[in-house]
Amino acid sequence: MKHYLFYIAHNYDFEILRPLQQEIRRRGDDVAWFVEGNEFNPDYFYPDERVLDNITQIMDYKPRAVFTPSNLVPLFIPGIKVQVFHGFEWKKKGHLRIRGCFDLYCTQGPFFTHKFNQLKIRHPHFNVVETGWPKVDTLFNAKAYTWPNQRSAKTILYAPTFSPALTSAQALYEEIGRLSKNQEWQWIIKFHPKMAKDLVQQYKDLSSENLHVVETAELAPILQAADVIVSDTSSIITEFGLLNKPIVTFKNKEPEAHLLNISEARSLSSAIEKALKADQSMLEKIKHNTNLMHPYFDGKSSARVLDAAEKIIQSPSTELLTKPYSLLRQFKMRKKLGYWKL
Repeated sequence: MKHYLFYIAHNYDFEILRPLQQEIRRRGDDVAWFVEGNEFNPDYFYPDERVLDNITQIMDYKPRAVFTPSNLVPLFIPGIKVQVFHGFEWKKKGHLRIRGCFDLYCTQGPFFTHKFNQLKIRHPHFNVVETGWPKVDTLFNAKAYTWPNQRSAKTILYAPTFSPALTSAQALYEEIGRLSKNQEWQWIIKFHPKMAKDLVQQYKDLSSENLHVVETAELAPILQAADVIVSDTSSIITEFGLLNKPIVTFKNKEPEAHLLNISEARSLSSAIEKALKADQSMLEKIKHNTNLMHPYFDGKSSARVLDAAEKIIQSPSTELLTKPYSLLRQFKMRKKLGYWKL
């Protein structure tokens, strides 16, 4: 039986990696989870999921590969290191940064594959394989989210990023509050786990029969429930676009053709109205973006990720350079994890 490790740090990592866990188990192999830090809810673990408490247990488990959506992973734990990413938002600082931790980048689509192959020219110590994103495997068949006050009205999902320089949460607060008093639409609000608590509370205070703040780590059911998404510069807009639904953004960092981007809160209502009447031209633009970001709709991205990792394990490349070793970074990770054995 082959052993694999999931190295996680946040609640949203569960939805990303569970399809991969299902594929590993389907093949008759085993997977264990390890959590770094305390930015997660341990209640999200299922009873049948194996959780390792410390690095010593990881060493005894001897994983052949370590899969993580995080940007960093310790080099001193066993197994090849595989980056599966925590989202699509390449416009945010750090998404395309090479940190010397990974043997394999499993990219979501042609756009990212091209970007990382370009980076590989300057940093020839990793492999790049286009696999699709494991999280998307469950998106298309997910059952739509429901809530107590749900009506048959059109549903607007508001899902801003948490990044202080990019979030629209403060700028759109009053306008969303005003629009939520109109019976024409209903609103569901989904915040990133790192969103400022005071802003979250402001929106909770707006709760009514027309506005519901969602508190769950699973995004797929929420995306299925909405007719339009309102966001800013966030990975969630690409996930929503995979369902071929219209997207309204507020001051997107680099607005693309498929986005209905606005720069003033007072334009929100008209942008949503336009999105709800999306014509074929708009839908074609969304489809074009999807083909670049994630052209896989077969639910087999997890299988491709696992196959890519196994291929590298069984036939290591002789052309790659050794990963650069950052003594300071590895020291900090050892200190954080309390592990000093060589």
